Amino acid sequence: MPVSFNSIPQNWRMPLYWVEVDPSMAGYPRSRLTSLLIGTMLPSGSALPDVPIPVPSQADARQLFGFGSMLDGMVEFFTKNNFAQELWVVPIVEAAAGVAANGTITVDAPAVSAGTLPVYIAGRRVQVFVAAGEDVGVTGGKIAAAINADPSMPVIATTASSDSPLITLTCKWKGVEGNDIDVRMAYGGLLAAEQVPVGLGITLSGNKLTGGTGTSDITQALTNLGDEIYEYVATGFIDSTSLALLESEYGFGDEGRWGWLRQLYGHVFAAKTGAVVTGDQKGYRDLIQYGPSNNSGVVSIMGVEHHSPTPPWCWASAYAAKAARALLNDPARPLQTLTLEGCLPAPKHQRFTKKECNDLSGVGIATQGINGDGIPAILRESTTYQKNLYGQGDDAYELVPTLATLAALFRSQRHAITSKYPRHKLADDGTRFGAGQAIVTPKIIKAELIAQYRFDEFLGRVENAVAFKKNLIVERDPTDPNRVNVLYPPDLINQLRIFAVLAQFRLQYNRGVDTEIAA
Repeated sequence: MPVSFNSIPQNWRMPLYWVEVDPSMAGYPRSRLTSLLIGTMLPSGSALPDVPIPVPSQADARQLFGFGSMLDGMVEFFTKNNFAQELWVVPIVEAAAGVAANGTITVDAPAVSAGTLPVYIAGRRVQVFVAAGEDVGVTGGKIAAAINADPSMPVIATTASSDSPLITLTCKWKGVEGNDIDVRMAYGGLLAAEQVPVGLGITLSGNKLTGGTGTSDITQALTNLGDEIYEYVATGFIDSTSLALLESEYGFGDEGRWGWLRQLYGHVFAAKTGAVVTGDQKGYRDLIQYGPSNNSGVVSIMGVEHHSPTPPWCWASAYAAKAARALLNDPARPLQTLTLEGCLPAPKHQRFTKKECNDLSGVGIATQGINGDGIPAILRESTTYQKNLYGQGDDAYELVPTLATLAALFRSQRHAITSKYPRHKLADDGTRFGAGQAIVTPKIIKAELIAQYRFDEFLGRVENAVAFKKNLIVERDPTDPNRVNVLYPPDLINQLRIFAVLAQFRLQYNRGVDTEIAA
């Protein structure tokens, strides 16, 4: 029997017992699918810019990227939502020609009675004791000191003097992202026992910082990713230039991670806070106009109400973390209802309605809403993909699980082919070769693909194996005798997303007609 050995030579003459171990039929596919955060570091951080680095803890993040940096917040929100995932971070320096966003808090009038002032900056709370009749300058100094006492605040608070009623807040890094830093008092309201002390006058320059300009360049950072697998990416940059670079890196082009040449795959998650426009305090109009400007199956951008205290880079990190945790377990299950721990929703009267969320889903914006426990949760994990190459409406890549499922199928298929047939000869169907020979034919490959499909069907990734088998084509290339061409037509399993009921009620069934029909 002409068994094909890989190591034992045919001319070996020494006795007696020699064993060559072959694991090709034993292994199961295993993938190391890591997560990646892309955001701004501070000059105080010790990390090398643009170079990916593993980050096992929040303490490491603060030492590597600086207290209060964008990445400080992103790592915090990622670990709140996914503590077990292997996490890498690629730090980006601030915009070289940028300006840091800023804003002011002014204490206008003293408190009539003593109380505690809850101050929220980017969703981070500090509490300031205010005495009755306390000088406004003293109160201002206390507010600034309390803000600066939290090193993970993304701003620095300064005053003209230790007893100045005017506090200036300045983002710790330069760039447009700082314009999304939220400032507000007593966010929790009476339900959280929070209120501004009676009589205390507080004036904000706005509920967001302003004046931040400039965007960071992530070109070198993406180049430095090389061909390592970073499956779930959260980005703090959503300017058009950064998104185009991410789409190129993770897209379907020849050099993209979803392209035929690299076959690395992956998904990019981001978030955008809607800007206030005349007559719309939620940010709905801004997002509904922003959505159609994007069109990528590998990028999912979550829409966030303008008055959510949590900055968008933290929303993005929480979104990516929960998606990674769920998709690693089962890439085909929907992400709806997964909670985004740590994210603070907008006040009740400033949240998107279901109708507005539905509209946003129609323009490629992922949506979130409040669950029964009052915690933000994913409603629909839309990607930004909306149109085909001819600009016509298309939903092929509309939802995140579609590509996640395809990636799982391709990886399993590649494992099977490369493990079982790494050094095989190729022959026509019907060739009479000895058992044990390292020879494969189109029919053998087709049977392997069908068996693999059945296994994926068992795992709940695909359906309709009969139709798959009927439409699967495996053939030798007519011009290259060493090549096999495959038409692979999987029917991806779908998700239960809508349960529609027509409640056609009666006050009483007609005893003479309906009961006879039922019988």
